[in-house]
Amino acid sequence: MSNSTERRVRLDKDINQLLQEMSERETISRFSGLHLFFWKFTVQFSYALKRFLDIVFSLLALIILSPLFLVLAILIKLTSPGPIFFVQVRIGQYGRSFCFFKFRSMYIDAEQRKQELMAQNESADGVIFKMKNDPRITPIGRIIRKTSMDELPQFLNVLFGDMSLVGPRPPVPSEVKEYSIEARKRLNVKPGLTCLWQVSGRSDIPFKEQVKLDKEYISSRSLKSDLLILLKTIPAILSGRGAY
Repeated sequence: MSNSTERRVRLDKDINQLLQEMSERETISRFSGLHLFFWKFTVQFSYALKRFLDIVFSLLALIILSPLFLVLAILIKLTSPGPIFFVQVRIGQYGRSFCFFKFRSMYIDAEQRKQELMAQNESADGVIFKMKNDPRITPIGRIIRKTSMDELPQFLNVLFGDMSLVGPRPPVPSEVKEYSIEARKRLNVKPGLTCLWQVSGRSDIPFKEQVKLDKEYISSRSLKSDLLILLKTIPAILSGRGAY
């Protein structure tokens, strides 16, 4: 076989090998693209399903609990001066602010008196403010806070899309200013009515541990984990542990 013939044979082999490699790469690229498409579809579908369940359950809760809302509204109005609802600016997903609803459980001058009580803050980390015997709380307020009934109007926040049934609890702007970079990761998802640390001890959990549990939830969240947290919320409320 002449040199020119050998070169031609080698060239044909190289070309065939190159064409085979290109074909394999194209197949892999198509497979990767298809895999990416299904992954994006699954993620978007799970978000849409979570939002659908938020709307359905919050709407049902507001309808079913409407008689209780009326009773609580009357009790709050009769036992202390001021509005029925406490409306406060909270920080939601990606740092967006929204109006956060609660049944009023404190006297109307509570925010002004907060600065006077800062030295008695029982939160170990100092970022959030907590007092077991907060003098700003009304008599009926102690009952509805212990049973978490003061949180029921937040079903409106869920219905409006500011919150979800499950997610990190929404902080106030002054708390966010104190956040570390790690703590700010809590803002990567919608805040919720209940969360992992709320079913693990609520206000008895130090702030750093709350952040840790919120990050754990965010990294492994799923509809199954949301359902488990919702189911654990019921006994957590009934026990009253960490509620003040």
